[in-house]
Amino acid sequence: MTQTHMAREIAQIPGCAASVLSENATLLAELGAALRAADPQLVITVARGSSDHAASYLKYAVEIAAGVPVASVGPSIASVYAAPLRLPRTLALAISQSGQSPDIVAMTEAARAAGAVTLALTNTPDSALARGSDHCVALHCGPERSVAATKTFVASVIGGLALLAAWREDAPLAAALARFPEASRAARAADWSALSDRLVRAPALYVLGRGPGYAAACEVALKFKETSALHAEAYSAAEVLHGPAALVERGFPVLGLICDDAARAGFAATAARLHAQGADVFVTAEAAGLTALPAPEPLHPLLDPLLRVVSFYAFVEGLARRRGLDPDTPRHLRKITETV
Repeated sequence: MTQTHMAREIAQIPGCAASVLSENATLLAELGAALRAADPQLVITVARGSSDHAASYLKYAVEIAAGVPVASVGPSIASVYAAPLRLPRTLALAISQSGQSPDIVAMTEAARAAGAVTLALTNTPDSALARGSDHCVALHCGPERSVAATKTFVASVIGGLALLAAWREDAPLAAALARFPEASRAARAADWSALSDRLVRAPALYVLGRGPGYAAACEVALKFKETSALHAEAYSAAEVLHGPAALVERGFPVLGLICDDAARAGFAATAARLHAQGADVFVTAEAAGLTALPAPEPLHPLLDPLLRVVSFYAFVEGLARRRGLDPDTPRHLRKITETV
């Protein structure tokens, strides 16, 4: 079978991660110093789709590492409702692969007019979003032809984490970022065939995460829908117990993106509880009684969920084909979605 665009772009992830770091090294150092001087008291994010999942990932990272609250602002606040915001001492982070969606551009420009410093993370540095922002960190991924974003999602998170490391002068995070490209090669090679065998005919599943891993779970659930026509719902491993667990019965599949971080013990306990209800639980860590999926060696608590996503991308591209679908041409979708 001819290799899909999605498979080719997943293979490019290590190179993209390296490029976004190397090509923006000087700019990121300058932006880090500027953020220390400005001392923002709030970060807002503006994004949709996979880019919004990248923004959610960075929300957790910034709140954990910098102690600055992060809020997602709905683009329609500017594009539809024309409601002015007050954004002093605020960093507005806009993420968009294409930089073309009118609502993302409008909200970013409105944030700038409201007093925020605006920064675009985009794979299209000559886009309207980049031109309308104070700063632009280009992703340097090259064209992404698959409708399902993969390499640009990873590069967006890497670019945002590199900005965070420069801002906070976080040497351990910076060192882990430098090792990420090689670690992502190992992640891509992980064998998740046990999960593929379970889901080849499944109609639905839950995907669980905590912290940055919850943002990863949202991205995973979206890709299940886009590429494999699987009704996947993402939940925090804490939130799933507040209602959604009532739907879990014998044979219901659950994927838990467990990482080696502060949430591990509680997450494993939740997974065990769902298993006791009869769920088929697959987790990305060793846990008694649960089906463990291979994961690379821990790199950094803020990067390990992203490595799970890389493993998942390689897995779901194959799952889509096993389910008789072409992951490059999801039903009713196109590459660039322009919303207002």
